[in-house]
Amino acid sequence: MAKARIAVLISGRGSNLQALIDACADPDYPAEISLVISNRPKAQGLERAGNAGITREIVNHKDFQTREDFEAALNHALKTAKVDFICLAGFMRVLTATFASDWRGRLINIHPSLLPSFEGLHVHERTIDSGVKLAGCTVHFVSADVDAGPIIGQAAVPVQPGDDADKLAARILVEEHRLYPACLRLLIEGKARLHGGIVIYDGTVTASGSLINPPAG
Repeated sequence: MAKARIAVLISGRGSNLQALIDACADPDYPAEISLVISNRPKAQGLERAGNAGITREIVNHKDFQTREDFEAALNHALKTAKVDFICLAGFMRVLTATFASDWRGRLINIHPSLLPSFEGLHVHERTIDSGVKLAGCTVHFVSADVDAGPIIGQAAVPVQPGDDADKLAARILVEEHRLYPACLRLLIEGKARLHGGIVIYDGTVTASGSLINPPAG
């Protein structure tokens, strides 16, 4: 069976890109990364892609007058590469409703909070300031509204006494690297699918155990 062709869009260091690269190195994983696109020419993730022998392309948003022109260039690169799914991995550009609609059901993102809480930026600082006891990350479909598309999967971690934003971010990042490839696999294998405004699973997908913080006596 042919593997799904994936494009990964990045703006920075590409740690989630690396998690996807590592997953795709497994012969049993149902995807291959066909293209990595960065909107920033000096993004560290481009080096990761090069080291893995993946085709790289720079589509610098500063080279375009409008978001629509920028997205037209993105679309050209994506369609030329004949990709099946797009993974946003630290891609720091807000995409238009038209772009999200064109790729509906094939465009996913990872966000470092348990959405719908703490959408947008400065997530870890806001999480700590709020006093919540569980944090985490979410893989979701991209929709017209930022960080608001149907949720595919989530992973939770405890907020520890003495946490600062960096400590919490590092703990969540470990789970991001596990969750993103797992959710992508579910989509490709048809075990997770859009149904109206939510994502449903087939009968082979079950929930894991509970996480309680502070621990119940």
